[in-house]
Amino acid sequence: MKVSIYGKNMQLTDALKEATIKKIKRLEKFFQQDVDAKVVLSIENKDQKVEVTIPFNGRIARVEESSDDMYNAIDDAVESLEQQIRKHKTKLLDKRQSSQSIKFENIEPLEDDDDIEFKVVKTKRFAIKPMGIEEAILQMNLLKHNFFVFLNADTEEVNVVYKRKDNNYGLIEPEL
Repeated sequence: MKVSIYGKNMQLTDALKEATIKKIKRLEKFFQQDVDAKVVLSIENKDQKVEVTIPFNGRIARVEESSDDMYNAIDDAVESLEQQIRKHKTKLLDKRQSSQSIKFENIEPLEDDDDIEFKVVKTKRFAIKPMGIEEAILQMNLLKHNFFVFLNADTEEVNVVYKRKDNNYGLIEPEL
């Protein structure tokens, strides 16, 4: 497992880097293939925040944790990722392609693992018209939604704008 660590609004010390790598590498036992883990450590206000992203076989395991201590936030992030992998073990096991990337023998099932069921309760269809990103954000705010799907007039691709926790906006673009 290759671990890339980035600092945002903070200075990364060697001790912090080593501790982060050691703890993130505990997740290595869950993956068949060598995967890249991206870790972003940041300080926002007085919170110590850790974001971990691990792309594997067309899927992404991602978690954000914050605490008043960076080491606790790292521990919480690793624990959350383990829980996430355990929670979705049966769903991942059902897919042939991902069974080559996850080591299921290292994942202990959760007690309520069989109770996990995803159910679509509503389907909505709507016409999408070409518009710019600013217009899509305006439309999203007018509808009082926290995301909006639209056809980007510049790229002619379907995009999604969304409102972030920090009250800024994000844009999701497809990558083919």
